[in-house]
Amino acid sequence: MAKSANLNIRIDPETKQKAEILFKSFGITVSDAVNIFLRQSLMMGGLPFEMRQPRYNAKTEAAMQEAEDIIAGRVTTKSYSSARELFEELDSEC
Repeated sequence: MAKSANLNIRIDPETKQKAEILFKSFGITVSDAVNIFLRQSLMMGGLPFEMRQPRYNAKTEAAMQEAEDIIAGRVTTKSYSSARELFEELDSEC
């Protein structure tokens, strides 16, 4: 049996760079980290961590939906020509 085998994966460059920096701080390479992940997966008989969707409270989910609606242009928002203009309006509301 060969002492090693190649595994080619595609990953975005930013994620790769961040992973390299993280794993370097542990004194290992990305290749070492992948080997650790694969060995843990085999030992656990599956992914070595729990996979689930994050849960947020209703207020956070509403804020996230509002942000998505603003980005998509479904909701119009007021804009200000300067921070001073914004603060003057906020002060007038008190």
